[in-house]
Amino acid sequence: MSKIKVIKIKQKDAKELGIESWNRWQCDVSSFDWEYPEEETAYIYEGEVVVTTDEEKVHIKENMLVIFPKGLKCHWEVKQKIDKVYTFHFNEELLAKL
Repeated sequence: MSKIKVIKIKQKDAKELGIESWNRWQCDVSSFDWEYPEEETAYIYEGEVVVTTDEEKVHIKENMLVIFPKGLKCHWEVKQKIDKVYTFHFNEELLAKL
């Protein structure tokens, strides 16, 4: 299984990737299991979450671009309210232009 990719990125650079047109999702402090049916790319505006898989534990917070691989099964532990935007099938080649 592929691992979660995390890239620290400034909000102004993330906007150049088109994040303002992505879907928005917010979540209060909570804990839940999740599975990604499709590859998902998310940008975290604010908040903090620890995502745990069988292979790794990833600490995610504001100003991070995160790529979750298709089929990933994980547990989310939201430490601070999450405000994120997300899209499916993001073209990672766009990152090279930043």
